[in-house]
Amino acid sequence: MGDKQKTKILILDDEPIVLKRLKPALEKSGYDVEAFSRSLEASNRILEQDFDIVITDLKMEGLDGMEFLTRVKDRSPLTEVIVITGFATMETAKESFKKGVFDFLAKPFKLGEIKDVVAKAERKIKESR
Repeated sequence: MGDKQKTKILILDDEPIVLKRLKPALEKSGYDVEAFSRSLEASNRILEQDFDIVITDLKMEGLDGMEFLTRVKDRSPLTEVIVITGFATMETAKESFKKGVFDFLAKPFKLGEIKDVVAKAERKIKESR
């Protein structure tokens, strides 16, 4: 795989403000980003397209984040999942890591923090290819 191919990221968060902040910030860093505020749409999208990195909230209407990240991992085990949540507990963090999540960020987070985590995930992906 050539480096010309941009790292593809899907963001799922039911708060539009999060998407508004994250999508442009990550695009500026050179990523190919798709953002969804509805879990059903994001769920359908991951069946059509493999993403390198998925950033998902845990608490959402409809399909919850755990269920979503399980689907992502089932379909594409190499996809790195980063969980962002306003309801971080040790339990949810532990459960996420059991499911193979790359990292877990509590809201509110700084853009710099998430960019660092995304860059780390990207390095891991490139090493494993």
